Amino acid sequence: MSVLRINKLTKKYGKLTAVDQLDLSIEQGQVYGILGPNGSGKTTTLGMILEVVAPTSGSFEWFGGMSNVEARQNIGSILETPCFYSYLTASQNLRIIAHIKKCGTDGIDKILKQVNLYERRNDKFKTYSLGMKQRLSLAAALLSDPPVLMLDEPTNGLDPEGIAEVRELIKGIADQGKTIIMASHLLDEVQKVCTDFCILRKGVKLHEGSVHEILGDTNSVEISSEDIDTLLPSVESFEGIEKIERSNGSLMAFLKEGYSAKDVNAFCFDKGITLQRLIPQSKSLEQEFLKILKEND
Repeated sequence: MSVLRINKLTKKYGKLTAVDQLDLSIEQGQVYGILGPNGSGKTTTLGMILEVVAPTSGSFEWFGGMSNVEARQNIGSILETPCFYSYLTASQNLRIIAHIKKCGTDGIDKILKQVNLYERRNDKFKTYSLGMKQRLSLAAALLSDPPVLMLDEPTNGLDPEGIAEVRELIKGIADQGKTIIMASHLLDEVQKVCTDFCILRKGVKLHEGSVHEILGDTNSVEISSEDIDTLLPSVESFEGIEKIERSNGSLMAFLKEGYSAKDVNAFCFDKGITLQRLIPQSKSLEQEFLKILKEND
């Protein structure tokens, strides 16, 4: 089922085109990353589909044609900086939001447990760390149990621990079957969390597809031992080897389909070779992102 379809959506600020003829289709259950550097049009796009920013032209459709007012009730969103009353506690802030959303307060404690803030529920918002503030924003977005979550840079400004906390929360929410639309410039986070993504640059969509498909199934392994010159001819005789390349004092072994690093390790062990290094290789979204940008220069 289609959750969101965007057709030729455009936003201009005078001579500046922030979003240019954008087409997107997001399906139920996807964790969809809108990826791009600062100024690429990510936040403007989210603002338009939430009706916070008026489009210059183009259109969008939620849930197969549901009215925008009704659709908005099915979306939990976090745009930019978390905004709560600093002198109120987490529970008090969520009670106010529940009143605004008309969704009742019975689920507040459950949601605070879900975002790991239950033990701090009676502490004032101003005492919270950035990571805790962001988790409270997620709690507010989840309060009405919406089927869709929209997150704008959910890990922005967080330290590594805070990023990991929010990432695991998002993955846990996605596992419940919710559709998540996430704008981010952090390539590593999109790779770890999202199922699908698009790349924007200066408001133009350069690429759209699944994370798994663009990264693919790499089948190579970096290996080394005390004597590379002895290791090379030995490994070349392994039936699972497609080709071998030397690289910075190590060997990069490209394997045939059906073989893995485990098979290379077992082969070397049987030959009496002790490997000092055995590292399966994988592509990164950063590599593919830079490649796509270069191709579109």
